[in-house]
Formats: sequence, structure tokens, C-alpha cells
Amino acid sequence: MGLTSRSTGMGILNETLALGSKEADEFIIALAGNPNVGKSTIFNSLTGMKQHTGNWPGKTVTNARGKYRHKDKSFILVDIPGTYSLMASSVEEAVARDFICFGEPDTTVVITDATCLERNLNLVLQTLEITGNVVVCVNLVDEAERKKIRVDLEKLGARLGVPVVGASARSGRGLNELMDAVYRAVLQGSVNKPMTIEYDSVIEEAVRMVEPRVREIAKNKVNSRWAALKLIEGDKSILESLREMTGIDLINDTILVNRLAAAGKYLYDNNIHGDSLRDSIVSRIVSLAEEIAREVVTCENQRYHTRDRKIDSVLTSRRYGLPAMIALLGLVFWLTVTGANYPSDIIAVFLFWIEERLTELFRWAGSPLWLHGLMVKGMYRTLAWVVSVMLPPMAIFFPLFTILEDLGYLPRVAFNMDNFFKKAHAHGKQALTMCMGFGCNAAGIIGCRIIDSPRERLIAIITNNFVPCNGRFPTLIAISTIFIGGSVSGVPRSVVSTAVVMAVIILGVFMTLLMSRLLSATVLKGLPSSFVLELPPYRKPQIGRILVRSVFDRTLFVLGRAASVAAPAGMVIWVMANVIVGGASLLDHGAGLLEPFARMLGLDGYILMAFILGFPANEIVIPIIIMSYVSTGSLLELDSLEALRQLLVSHGWTWLTAVCVMLFSLMHYPCGTTLWTIRKETQSWKWTVVSFLVPTLTGIIMCFIVAQTVRHLGLL
Repeated sequence: MGLTSRSTGMGILNETLALGSKEADEFIIALAGNPNVGKSTIFNSLTGMKQHTGNWPGKTVTNARGKYRHKDKSFILVDIPGTYSLMASSVEEAVARDFICFGEPDTTVVITDATCLERNLNLVLQTLEITGNVVVCVNLVDEAERKKIRVDLEKLGARLGVPVVGASARSGRGLNELMDAVYRAVLQGSVNKPMTIEYDSVIEEAVRMVEPRVREIAKNKVNSRWAALKLIEGDKSILESLREMTGIDLINDTILVNRLAAAGKYLYDNNIHGDSLRDSIVSRIVSLAEEIAREVVTCENQRYHTRDRKIDSVLTSRRYGLPAMIALLGLVFWLTVTGANYPSDIIAVFLFWIEERLTELFRWAGSPLWLHGLMVKGMYRTLAWVVSVMLPPMAIFFPLFTILEDLGYLPRVAFNMDNFFKKAHAHGKQALTMCMGFGCNAAGIIGCRIIDSPRERLIAIITNNFVPCNGRFPTLIAISTIFIGGSVSGVPRSVVSTAVVMAVIILGVFMTLLMSRLLSATVLKGLPSSFVLELPPYRKPQIGRILVRSVFDRTLFVLGRAASVAAPAGMVIWVMANVIVGGASLLDHGAGLLEPFARMLGLDGYILMAFILGFPANEIVIPIIIMSYVSTGSLLELDSLEALRQLLVSHGWTWLTAVCVMLFSLMHYPCGTTLWTIRKETQSWKWTVVSFLVPTLTGIIMCFIVAQTVRHLGLL
């Protein structure tokens, strides 16, 4: 599905963002650039909190838009997807190209990296072929200065024929000058005299054969020279985009078809056909970028990249890359789990202090007991558990994960894992989404937008739940500490329990790869796609921005979704535990029905019932089990692990029960928040159901095999 007319220009702004009608003093500015050039940093610095993030209609590609006022004009900045090219060989490239072509931006700002300008110039030159309303921003000039790289901005501007501004977005340097250049460009766009890329004489002649007819049909709706070149090249996507965006159907024009045929024959007669035409076009752009870079870039220190290469010789090596990755991610995991305990306790004490005040309020108001139970012991207490358990780990994990992202390490993770996912016929970037799942599977699902291929994106979404989120870690840690950590003599309990949890995580990664391979061989057949993976330079992370992005864009976003699902679930749990039918609660009846099936899986009816009722949030599984065993009628938590062990053992728990609970916690259906996210990301109930069934059936099969094997061998 391509972009529609509603997904470009004012359609995007009015319908997708509801920013209101465009005023006379408002201008649309497209921000384009390669990944890792600081494009989002510039966008965030200019727009602040006056922005909106969503998806391009029909695409799972993130967009962000915001307002910025400069002098007497308002600018609506559109952060289009980061891409290396506009050849439309990926979703990001197609979205970026179509917005520049048909979104009618008043000016396109192309962000480049001063430390690797030559590579970035490829996108600049391709953009200039589409539109002359361009401003080039050479970002990261401070980093270039540290590496003793100098870019002659004046000469670059003269060579390209468009304004060029130097900037350092992290410190805010040059941003005002950039907006001055944009201001002049939108008011005096005709002043620009962008360079024209001259190709081989044979290609130029073929373009001249086609361009007049394209210009006659399309008029000013698209650059006729560029469109003619794309048609000669055989780019069918431009025909579809033209038809959807402008209503122009070039392929049904007889005159144009005949001229295209004549141009094709002319190229063939001159030994230019098939891939050789595209290669000639790409080679010309690359060689021109090299030529311009040689003219405007000087480097006093030719060994500026030595440090990064030395670090990469360890972090991306065959021998040390994976161990270093496991150690680093293990450190993040340990800091998350260890550091979350204290704030979790503080938040829990505070929230349950509020619960006591609410109880006093209900008593003062003379409210009936059932209303107090439903609203306070049901809804509020469940919310309190979710917030106290989920918020601290996310508030620690997401900043740590974002620090790795800002450092430039996450692309190295994808590089190290690429071969494993390739063997599973999946995408290398799935490694990044898998890592995000450790914090929250819903966030991991959203992260799957970085995968271009729809097939491989679906595989990543379906299998993301095989890595445990922070909501499942409390269950895994408590059970491993109680039943396994203390059973090994001579070794500290914490060491054993940590090893067990790490083993569960490794099993989850293995199952991710295995199920990805099975899916790619069955319902999602296909070969792994290639992709460009840039290893950006290591950079000093900006702690302030990291905290803001982590808290507002990730932590509070995911927590809000979890709370909206957990609140009504809390009332349902309270009702089931307190409505008595035939001398037993609905919870007891449900557990009785599930008992035979649960026993086959090494569990019991109450455990399986707790997983079902814990559908809104995995954090409440253990509290529901405790509530069921002690028949309190509301959620509670015992004050020590030893008290919890005695309670569980008294209800028939063994080491087999503990192992099966951990296996089923690792492999069962996604929580309500994650399923809701999957539905929104895939726009399909079918794939949402598949995402529910795949981990659940896997968990059932695994638990059944383990339980029956142990019992058959008499190991229990």
C-alpha cells in the first residue's frame, strides 16, 4: 500500500496531525538526511515539545512533525525517514522520495555529517535532481573540528548552487543561521541555481527523447527531467506514486509509451540496458560526490578514525564480539534488576499509603463494602502493583538502552547478530527489537518499524514475546531464587539464581531464532533481505536528552498503555475472587476446571488461572497466585521470599513446578498492552491472533514435554 493524497502535504498535516489549516505565514519544511547525521536532534532542538509522532498512513515508518516560529513566519517541520538514497528500494526511501516530490514542501533541508560528507552528498545530489528548493545543513562541525576535518562551506554552496550552513545541533550552534537560510529560501526560492547532474551523452539523449512529453503531461507537478530519467531507468514505483499523488497516469499515454520504447531501443543499440543503466546513473552520482568532497573537504589528521576501528576490532570481532555483547547487555540487565528494587519498594509504600487514605475516604462517605472492594482493592491495588513493578525497571532500562544507542553501539549488536538471523531467514535488525523487548515487549514491537521488509517485520513482531520483559523478571527471579538458587550447596544463592535467569534469557533468544526460522519456512516464506548497516562513529551521549527521550517517549508511553489495560482487569479479578457460587468463588471454580490440563503441564489450576487473569500485565501473576492460595479476595504480596516459599511448598510446589512456571512465563501469550500494540502496528487481527498463538502453543508444548519426561523417568 503506497502513500495516498492524504499522506502528503496538507493532507498529512490536517488529517494525520490535526494541526489545523495552513495559515498564510506557515511553511512546510522537510528534514531529510542519512541515518546518524543528527537529523532528529535538529528537529527536537527546533520544535521542542511542539511536535507529534506517528506513522505514515499505510506505512509502519515513523514520522514526526512539529512547529517552529522564526521571525514573523511559522514553519511546520516534517522529519522524514532517514535514508541513504531516494532510489525507492526500501519503504523509507519511497516515503522520503514521495514526500519531497509530492508533499509540496516549501523547502527541503538535507542534513549531512561533516565527518563523512562524501557519503552524505549522494543524498544531496539525488534531492537536487527532484527539487531546487534545498538548503544543505552540514551538521557535527564540532566533531569534525576535533578530528581536524575542515569543510569549506562557501565553496560547497557555490558548487551545489544552494545555501549551505554549518551547525552543531547538540550545542545549538548554527541552528539560528540554518533557519535564516530556510527563511530566505521559502521567500526567495528562485534565487537558488542548483547544479544539474550531467550523465553519459547516450543517457542524456534518451532523457531528451522522453522529457518534453513528461513535462507536457505532468506540467509542474513533478520535475520532468528527473521523472523522465526514472521512467527510462524502469522505476515502476514512480508511476504508481504519480498516479496516487497527482492522478496522472503516464503509462497509458500512447505518445509517451512510444517515446519510452524508442529511448529504450536507443540505449540498447548503444550497449546500455538492464542493470548497466542503473549502474551508470549511480556511478555518476557517486563519482560526482567524490569530486565535490575532494574540492571542499580537507583533513589534517588522516588517522582520526583509528580509535573507533580499534574499539570495533573487539566489539565486532568474531572472537570477542558476542561475549562482549552478552557481558554489556548482562550489565544493563543486572543494573536494571538490582537498581529497580529500592525505588520499587518506595513507590509501593507510597501507593499503598494512598490506598489507606482512599479506604478512610470510602468509610467516611459510608460507601458499601462491595464498592470499596471493587474500586480500591480491585482497580486501584492492581494499578498500584503494575506501576510499582513496571515503572522502576523501565525508568532504568530505557535510559541505559538509549545510552548504548547514543554511543553508537546498537548497530554493532545488529552486526554481531546478523549472521544468526540470516540463518533463520530473518532480518539482522531484529536483534535490536529483541533487545528492546527486554524492557517491554510493546516497545520492542514498536521498534520493529526499523525493519524494511514487511515479511521480516512480521517475523520480528510475532517472535518478540520470546524474550522476557521487565514484567516477567520478578516472577523469574523470585522462583529461581526460592527453588533453584538455594538448592545448590557451596555456591551463593544470588550467583545460582542469576545464572538460571541468564539461562532462561538465552533460551528465549534461541527460541526467537528457532521460531523465526520456522515462520520463514511456513506461513512467512522468503529469503532474508539485504540492508545497509552503517557503523556510526562512537559519540559522547547527551544525558539530558537521553533522560527526556527515555521518560516521555518510552517509559511513560508504555506505562500509560499498561495502566489503561490493568485498571479494568483489577476489577474483574476482585469480582472473580469475591463472588461466591455454590460455596466457592468464581476463581476457585475456574481453577478446578483448569486443574486436569494444568497438571499435564506441570502446573496447577490456580497457577494457570493466574496466568489467564494476568493477561493485562505479567506483573500481577504472582500476586494472583498468592491471593488464590490464601483466599484473601484481593491482591497481596508476602513480606519475604521465605514466607512465599513456605506458602508455595504447602500447596504442592516442587522444583518441577518451578521450572514449568518459569518456562510458561517465558513462553506464553503477550500481555494485553503488547497485543494492543501488535494490532495497531500490523493493522491486522489475523497477525495479532498469530502473535498470540505462536508463543502460547510453544509454551504449552515445552511444559508438557518437560513435565511428562521428568515424571516418566521418575526424577521427581
